[in-house]
Amino acid sequence: MHIVLFGPPGAGKGTQGVRIAEDTGIIHIAMGDMLRQAVSEQTELGVQAKAYMDAGKLVPDAVVIGMIEATITKPEAANGFLLDGFPRNVAQAEALETMLSRHALKLDRVVFLDASEGLLVERLSGRLLCRACGFGFHRHYSPPREAGRCDRCGGELYQRDDDREDVIVQRLHVYEEQTAPLLDYYSHQPSFRRIDADGGMDEVYERLVEAIQNTD
Repeated sequence: MHIVLFGPPGAGKGTQGVRIAEDTGIIHIAMGDMLRQAVSEQTELGVQAKAYMDAGKLVPDAVVIGMIEATITKPEAANGFLLDGFPRNVAQAEALETMLSRHALKLDRVVFLDASEGLLVERLSGRLLCRACGFGFHRHYSPPREAGRCDRCGGELYQRDDDREDVIVQRLHVYEEQTAPLLDYYSHQPSFRRIDADGGMDEVYERLVEAIQNTD
């Protein structure tokens, strides 16, 4: 299976993407993680990406597509992949389609996780991250055993600046403006599915599995 998950910040793309990948034996490609790994390993594309990131600029689509291409052509991707966080706009979707066609591949499912703004704000504003290992918690859904400390490594937990409620609302509005054309681009394709991402993790996961398996 070759799958794209997209949706607003806080819709659960990362959580559900990891679970789908584990249950189906495909690889989970999260854009942020992929960029950080390429930079850490100092690959040719990673060095290029770092130069843009250090300058406070967006990494060009061509560099990101190159990283995805390098990842999906590895032996471990033979069973398929799930893209989480890419594409973000129509230009990236078209570039992805062109790249996949070079390898005689196509997307089997493009799933949009649709969630209400109120729930997204609640999910994002409660997120906590470990400064040491990066593991995530949530004040309400998955709190740490000890307040302010990571269960895994004991590191300090913090809230990202862009997870403040006022910033979140602005991020969601920007996302809607930028993603509306992408939603229109994919919604006319037979691989497209839209699911309700409001609800508990297991409930949303069941909807996601059904959307992926449903061939109607």
